[in-house]
Amino acid sequence: MDPNQTQREREANEVFEALQHIYTYGLSYITSMSLGCALELGIPDVIHNHEKPITIQELVSKLNLPIEKTLHLQRLMRLLVHSNFFSLVRLDNAHEYIDEKEGYVLTTSTKFLLNTTNGNSQNVPNLLPLAKLILDPVSVGPLQFFGKWFHGNESTVFETAQGTSMWEFANKNPRFNGVFNDAMASESQLMSFLVKDYQEIFEGVKTLVDVGGGTGLNAKILLEAFPHMNCIVFDLPHVVTGMPETKNLKYVGGDMFSSIPSADAILFKNVLHNWSDDDVLKMLKRCREAIRLAGDKGKVIIIDMVIDEKHDRHEITETKMVFDIMMMIFVSGRERTEAELKKLFLKAGFNRYKITPNSGLRPLIEVFP
Repeated sequence: MDPNQTQREREANEVFEALQHIYTYGLSYITSMSLGCALELGIPDVIHNHEKPITIQELVSKLNLPIEKTLHLQRLMRLLVHSNFFSLVRLDNAHEYIDEKEGYVLTTSTKFLLNTTNGNSQNVPNLLPLAKLILDPVSVGPLQFFGKWFHGNESTVFETAQGTSMWEFANKNPRFNGVFNDAMASESQLMSFLVKDYQEIFEGVKTLVDVGGGTGLNAKILLEAFPHMNCIVFDLPHVVTGMPETKNLKYVGGDMFSSIPSADAILFKNVLHNWSDDDVLKMLKRCREAIRLAGDKGKVIIIDMVIDEKHDRHEITETKMVFDIMMMIFVSGRERTEAELKKLFLKAGFNRYKITPNSGLRPLIEVFP
């Protein structure tokens, strides 16, 4: 605090700081929708395919936009450059547009938002489907009903907005169901990084059940690294019916709240946070039964967020808390702290657990009988 400031100046500064804080967070949807606009226009792909920094005039031309929109596009790009989705670099003197001194290039974030059919390498994780799900009108719409939900009896905000659960809505809406499934497949690509960096967690596991494994992408990535392993993808019958099997990859339909196939290890990747504590407790008890025959070698492997305000960076904690609210909006689940997870593990009959951090948002958790 500046000792030379008058009381009136200090009060004015407080008001303006509060206003700036309210604007920054209250209008943050402008940034996210601006990113959505850039993806809808295909700006990342145009910049990528240009193979060198692109000027605003070249970008307008490549996008087939009216020349009158040049200034407006420049304003959009200015915000997205500030938000680190694109970057501006100086051009050399030999550039075609001699009046323009800067051109746009991709940043680390946008190089993962390229269309797979338009130049994105098969070896590079594609996060575009995840971004499309986050920015989809069906995903954004329920936020308008958040306050109303607190006064109602529906289990989720999504149900207040749509009159049905997200799962039922997806089953009846092929377009959104496709967007959702593509996003989950995109998320599963990141499994390859975890397998490479934490092989010791999966080594020695002869049989594994991937609960809620969908089309089996997680299991296929595991089997590439550990071909000796036998995997079962366990999901709802309509999800796994007709899926092509191999010698060591099988699909089983069923209800994870009733029973889970026996194995050395049970894998939950981005599953537990979808469910309430009571439901998670039921699943963990079914896991305890499923690994019973494996004895001391049996374990549950969980890949999910753990909120840790003390040790995580501020922005990481904020992301996890945003995910926690997202779980409240769409499903009946939540993101949990280590203490909350420990309570569920012990209550389900497990004796110990180990959390292995990684560079991502979701650590690997091993739970032992």
